[in-house]
Amino acid sequence: MTVTDHTAPPASDDLARFDAALRRADLVAAQLRATAAERDRANKPPLAEIELLREADLLQVGEPVEYGGSGLDYSQSQQLTRHVARGDTSIAHLLGYHYAQQRIPHLFGTADQADELSRRNAQFKPFWGGVQNPRGASGLTLTRDGSGFRLDGRRTFASGAGVADQLSVTAELDGDLVFLSIPARREGFTPLNDWDNIGQRLTDSGGVVFDGVRIERSEILGEDPLTGRVPSAYQTLVTPHWQLAFVNFYIGTAEGALEEALDWTRLHASPWETSGLESATDDPYILELVGALRSEVTAAALLADHAGEALQSALDIGPDLTPDQRAEAAIAIAEAKYVTTKVSLDVASRLFEIQGARATTTSYGFDRHWRNLRTHTVHDPVAYKAREVGDWTLNRRAPQFTLYS
Repeated sequence: MTVTDHTAPPASDDLARFDAALRRADLVAAQLRATAAERDRANKPPLAEIELLREADLLQVGEPVEYGGSGLDYSQSQQLTRHVARGDTSIAHLLGYHYAQQRIPHLFGTADQADELSRRNAQFKPFWGGVQNPRGASGLTLTRDGSGFRLDGRRTFASGAGVADQLSVTAELDGDLVFLSIPARREGFTPLNDWDNIGQRLTDSGGVVFDGVRIERSEILGEDPLTGRVPSAYQTLVTPHWQLAFVNFYIGTAEGALEEALDWTRLHASPWETSGLESATDDPYILELVGALRSEVTAAALLADHAGEALQSALDIGPDLTPDQRAEAAIAIAEAKYVTTKVSLDVASRLFEIQGARATTTSYGFDRHWRNLRTHTVHDPVAYKAREVGDWTLNRRAPQFTLYS
């Protein structure tokens, strides 16, 4: 048997691959931004957008170079999410979730399961959707059925599941939470195509139904016995994975919305009639607001970077991660989640004060930034993130592991 050489390449090669991936993400963002308002109104399944991500080699960046990936770590991958969000929040949402789903086998699967899926990701570039939101659902239950299992139940929200190639699924088996990785479009799986919310309209986040879906043992992540074990601190990093994705597409949206507003203002804004100015870009009130919002966005982005570094440091420790080390990473992300939520919503709301009333014209679609952010930022109440930070700071009580914290 040939043993693959996993020797780390020179740091300069790592940086070059990351820089190249960032450039590809920026090109994708520019393409998406040019048609974002039109596609938001059309509200069609994001099949072409996913193909764009695939063609730009953004779907397999986290896989090893020797398998065909870019060898990026998780923090770097989610920075690509931020860059794509500057052009389209919905597609960045899908990409950020995709990266998070791809890492789950490395947390809960056996070494063979993780390696097989990693090779498959690099070779075929599948898009991963997630069926994991535990709220508003009757739940998904696995039942033993001969040599395999049967999956039944319903979920109200499932991002990208209807257009995915691979599904990452949480379900209940004998009263315990288990993680599955299965091909999409399997018999008995039905996307309901009922996502019609005010924002994140291109995330294909509607409900799904599983009716007697056949599941093989190899598709349930982990070693036998499958149940009866308490997740390790390292495994519970699964939730910070998702939360870091949120942090990055929130702040990326704010960055893109502000830049879009500034471009429009330079081209179209008129000075106020009593300002005595020839150009709106010289208005001191506009300059003050731009400076304030830019400062907030920069500070939030730096906090997002810190959160990514904290999670990556915890991931690098691996299975020896302690509960306190897990808590430190989770708190860093909670801090960033709280701040990026507040800042991004503020930016998306106040950009019209920079542009003026004409910018509210429907054809421009500038309202999509706020609608997208408002829709997703209520995914889990940000007040609970502030509470977790406060409890850790004051009482050294770590956030309880759930699929939200």
